[in-house]
Amino acid sequence: MVGNQRPKSRSYKKLRTIEPLHTGGPVAITSDGSNIITCVSGEALFTDIKRSRLLCRFSSDDQSITSLCLTPDASHLVTFTDASSLRLFKIPKTFTGQHVPPSRVTARPHDAPVHVCAVDPTSTYLASGSADGVVKVWELSTGHVTHVFKGHGGVVSALKFNFPRNESLVQHERVAQLITASVDTKIRVFDLTATLRNDQGALRPIVVLEGHDSVPRGLDVTPDGKWLVSGGRDAVVLIWDMTFSGATLGQSKGKSKALVTNLTPVKTIPVLERVEAVGFVHCDRSGSATTVDQCLFTAGEKGIVKIWDWKGALLRHLGTSWEQEQEEQRQVLEAMYVPTLEAVLSVHADQNIFIHSVASGKLTQQLIGFNDEIVDAAFLSPTICPSNASASNDCDSYIALATNSSLIRLYSTLGSSVQLLPGHSDIVLSLDRSASGRSFASGSKDNSARIWAPSKSSAASTQWSCVALCEGHAGSVGAVAMSRTLRDNDTRLQFLLTGSQDRTIKMWDLSDVPLKCGSQQVLKCRSLMTFKAHEKDINSLDVAPTDQLLASGSQDRTANIYEILYHPSSGARPPSGEIKLLGTCKGHKRGVWSVKFGRTERILATGSGDKTIKLWNLQDFTCVKTFEGHANSVLRVDFINDGTQLVSSGSDGLVKLWSTKEEECTTTLDNHEDKVWALAVSTDERVIVSAAADSVVTFWGDCTEEYEQEREAKRVEQVLKEQDFVNYIALQDYRRAIELALSLQQPGRLFSLFRDIRSSVKHSSTTKGSVTGDLAVDEVLRSLSGQDLAQLLQYVRDWNSNAKTSGVAQSVLYAMVKLRPIEDIVSAFGGESLEALSSEISPRKQAGGRTAFKDLVDSLIPYTQRHFSRLERLVQESFVLDYILSEMDGEIFEGDGHLVADASMIHANEGER
Repeated sequence: MVGNQRPKSRSYKKLRTIEPLHTGGPVAITSDGSNIITCVSGEALFTDIKRSRLLCRFSSDDQSITSLCLTPDASHLVTFTDASSLRLFKIPKTFTGQHVPPSRVTARPHDAPVHVCAVDPTSTYLASGSADGVVKVWELSTGHVTHVFKGHGGVVSALKFNFPRNESLVQHERVAQLITASVDTKIRVFDLTATLRNDQGALRPIVVLEGHDSVPRGLDVTPDGKWLVSGGRDAVVLIWDMTFSGATLGQSKGKSKALVTNLTPVKTIPVLERVEAVGFVHCDRSGSATTVDQCLFTAGEKGIVKIWDWKGALLRHLGTSWEQEQEEQRQVLEAMYVPTLEAVLSVHADQNIFIHSVASGKLTQQLIGFNDEIVDAAFLSPTICPSNASASNDCDSYIALATNSSLIRLYSTLGSSVQLLPGHSDIVLSLDRSASGRSFASGSKDNSARIWAPSKSSAASTQWSCVALCEGHAGSVGAVAMSRTLRDNDTRLQFLLTGSQDRTIKMWDLSDVPLKCGSQQVLKCRSLMTFKAHEKDINSLDVAPTDQLLASGSQDRTANIYEILYHPSSGARPPSGEIKLLGTCKGHKRGVWSVKFGRTERILATGSGDKTIKLWNLQDFTCVKTFEGHANSVLRVDFINDGTQLVSSGSDGLVKLWSTKEEECTTTLDNHEDKVWALAVSTDERVIVSAAADSVVTFWGDCTEEYEQEREAKRVEQVLKEQDFVNYIALQDYRRAIELALSLQQPGRLFSLFRDIRSSVKHSSTTKGSVTGDLAVDEVLRSLSGQDLAQLLQYVRDWNSNAKTSGVAQSVLYAMVKLRPIEDIVSAFGGESLEALSSEISPRKQAGGRTAFKDLVDSLIPYTQRHFSRLERLVQESFVLDYILSEMDGEIFEGDGHLVADASMIHANEGER
């Protein structure tokens, strides 16, 4: 900045958002594994997995989706809702994020809610199972019901089609079976071709398999139809031999009856957890399932996917093992095998979706379905950012989010990479980054703080792991602040300050904490001091850029300023540190939610529950400025643009930019529907991230240069048009002049044009036959488009309301009425017929059509009557004037004719006006 020149005020616009992907409900994935369908607030979202891009939305009837399935050829989607409706959607060929309406809706497909559905491998039939134990088979192309299977002892819990496709076997009959499971713990196999043979027991199961002690939740068959696997909440997986061709229907007293054979499972695998999903993996390409290479996967209450061999031996785990108290939040609700990816997709209770490779066991893709309430955010950089931050693409390339969860979310700002960082045992409340941006600290409700550092880095992504643990607080750690400088050429951290619900501030030594995570164990940091800071909970901490001052904000409505005294270890001397209270900033009427030091000046900003932002002088701790504008509590505040601007977020869901000099809000950014708890500014201040309790993360990009260019382009265009207007007037090209003045929306120039034309009539002898005084102007008024005509009439209405401009208004109005049919004028205001004008018009109608025209006429009539009344009075007064003049000349009796002539002249002159 040169001299006293102030930096330009920055402007921001929305770049992109991270919105909820899955808030609960069923999930489906395309056969090629490229796209996924999830449920959010009664809508089904079709999303590109690799790019995390929303392709389209499938609208529902504002009811929760209880079940959905995608046809194997990815041509149609079927959904069932709480409103007991079946909706069939056609997948579009091109995607623009559009809402796709259903191609067919079936009302009340069942008498009870449908919780499971499935489509056969040929994308021809749909099976649906309801809570009343009824299973229906539908033909997708027509929507007709082909089979109705009853007799289930309660809610239908699983469905699976068995259409064998082993081409090596010569089959005399087509095999088409439907396998069902219900809460009566029984598995039933129905023959779908029996109705074609008119068998008497066509709607009864050909076999009933009994072996589970609890409800079966997962079913799967091999492609050749020889083996069936079932898993239930009795913590066992059963493998069944499906080659029971000798099973036939028996007869009992003329009534068909299913043959309950003595089939027993060929293998029982105890998995020691409630199973919610089970399936076969690693079938060979021919589709035959041999006992040599056949494997199974199971998923359930422990939140991990397990791979088993045919003999029941556990081969590997897919995913991270959770602590026992976290298993309920992480349990798998649904899982499916994707053959093209050779991976298993699992859907967890915390709305997260994982895709693991079966061969390597590694996590290949993860989708965060729902962030819940986001309470804090911080930018991260895999490498140390240079002084010119914009020169590095890695600077601030990740954003860490603390949500209503013990897992920290890590999003890539450049791509679609997403990470979940486990470590805390309770909800994470606060985040803060180090001076370099590589490491960051987190505070949690588990009364601890953790330090995180990069563990693995690749061209595609960087992963962070916990490297240090700070334990010692007696309450939740709601605020953390790391030192703003590094030691020893940016290779060592210094200290961490934590504020807790126990109303104390602790300082922790971080000099031994590594900047990169290796194979070492998590380091336990030592507390250097504990300071009783406030009378109520501590909400926020911030360290000055020089590491010399600390600010704390509390629910006791005050902000305290401290001096930081930190001495790193030197030789045999251990590190030491303390803080000393310098002063207290008092003035807020409610709790202080946020404190922030200026980056270039000794000033402090605070945001409070009293809806205000205050700036404080750090010399005498007095309030120097107060900003008002938020409709609710101010939750976060920060400085940008060398301290000339403030950015804040509040409980009103708004992000505001403020001018510190003018003490006013310059811009309001609106994209949230709930409290904006999190606010983060990138190192180069080109990006601001806001995250709220509505689970939406918004990236706001600096558009100052773009706005300046647009403003300059508009100014240049305006100057050129104004010059064109002057040139048209000089050339007496009134048509283009009037059209240009209307397009510029400059009624002043248009008034001057009509006034000059009107005044030139008296001095021109070539205006014969012209209404306005110029034939070219008459032609312009006669050929104006409807929109320009309506705009000109509105200008006339405004001119008519002033006595000084009413003469021009009346002359233009007279010309328009003379030159244009009344139907043209009416149609310019909405196309209503002339007859409809006389009808009674409701005042509740919008200002469009005949209502707008009637308003125009109603506003013209009273002012026009007033102008003519004034003229009448003037004419009457002119008689008095003529009388006086005649009396003065002694011609009061002789000049009757002269008197009348003078009056006629006055009438004529006033008419011209």
